[in-house]
Amino acid sequence: MARLFGTDGVRGVVGEELTIDLAVKLGQAGAHVLTRENEHKPTIMVGCDTRISGDMLANALMAGVCSVGANAVYVGVMPTPAVAYLTKKYKVDAGVVISASHNPVEFNGIKFFDGNGYKLSDELEDEIEALIKSNMKDVPFPTGAQVGKIKYRTDAREEYINHSIKAVPVDLTGLKIVVDCAEGASYYTSVEALKELGATVIPIHNMPDGTNINANCGSTHMEELKARVVYEKANIGLAFDGDADRLLAVDETGNLVDGDQIMAIVGNHMKAQGKLKGDTIVVTVMTNLGFTLMAKENGIHIEQTKVGDRYVLERMREIDASLGGEQSGHVIFLDENTTGDGLLSALHLLQVMVETGKTLSSLAGIMTVLPQALVNAKVPNHKKDSFMDYPEIADAIAALEEKFKGEGRVLIRPSGTEPKVRVMIEGKDQEEINEDARVLADLIQNTIL
Repeated sequence: MARLFGTDGVRGVVGEELTIDLAVKLGQAGAHVLTRENEHKPTIMVGCDTRISGDMLANALMAGVCSVGANAVYVGVMPTPAVAYLTKKYKVDAGVVISASHNPVEFNGIKFFDGNGYKLSDELEDEIEALIKSNMKDVPFPTGAQVGKIKYRTDAREEYINHSIKAVPVDLTGLKIVVDCAEGASYYTSVEALKELGATVIPIHNMPDGTNINANCGSTHMEELKARVVYEKANIGLAFDGDADRLLAVDETGNLVDGDQIMAIVGNHMKAQGKLKGDTIVVTVMTNLGFTLMAKENGIHIEQTKVGDRYVLERMREIDASLGGEQSGHVIFLDENTTGDGLLSALHLLQVMVETGKTLSSLAGIMTVLPQALVNAKVPNHKKDSFMDYPEIADAIAALEEKFKGEGRVLIRPSGTEPKVRVMIEGKDQEEINEDARVLADLIQNTIL
């Protein structure tokens, strides 16, 4: 049986892979493992994104939490980084976010934070999973007055906005900003924060109805935002994903500015101000080679990890780094929050624009993005980790690695959150690497059935 937890919690199609029964058990096992050292009655904070299944799963999970004697605080629709921040601020024992991030509406997910707002280690997730598989062996279920209760709060999002504004104080007066909220959790927090700082805000996709999250919008679908920025003659466009822990941007000419470029812009600015700890940025193996060249030219040290913002965070904590992230837009400012935070990323990027007086297109020129092709092969979830067991796939990968040796690179990996194998090729010729990536992805998809 495949591991229940991926790189970003438990995720799947609601009603098929992520069931109400599983949500209850995750609440029970999670509450037991994360609060067993407490002598007081523990409390777990729960938030969700805008998916129609969010309230359903949240209430199932909270029923599980209460059934093992813990209390729950439900803060409703809230960005993932807001739940991480508020978990620590309110000194509750753990936090849970019900979200499937950038995935379509039929998916949802459940991810845990410890009492300090950090994602759980693999070891803690394994403990929770083992408890579920043992059918809650040796877990006590209290009765009477000892069961938990649920408290509902609607004011918490204002505290997150205030924290973000205080963390990055910048006057945005005179800036016109188009904001794509992905019909997700940032629909209120990002717009209000930018307005409070004086910006002229043009929000799009900020009318979530439970079914339209990430639907041709947000950080996975940038086309409309690019066009809108040019049409509005805006200074910048900002695109969040469904749970607002990632950010991608669009410059004033309509060009994409990805996570690598955002880290390059902000990282160099932080270095100049003496705020980039160890002059180091933590990135993943998916980071564009152009970022590595930029870092070398500007005296910045690079630390690389496996793909997944949790691994970036782990390394940041190990070496006490202040900045790290992924090309996909998960950027972590560890002095200000414990997870990727789209709003903080936006404010830091805008702060560089204001303090330098430069356009985003000019700032993005600090690094050259080398041609990169990324194609996904859809495969059964339980087989995605074993793609190298197929000789024809292994041989095709070896041939591509030899072909691009010294002039690029080939990276093949299973998705941590979806039933896919990701094929990434970097090289000099965009058309060539597009074709090679597509052919290999087709081979993987047609072979692993």
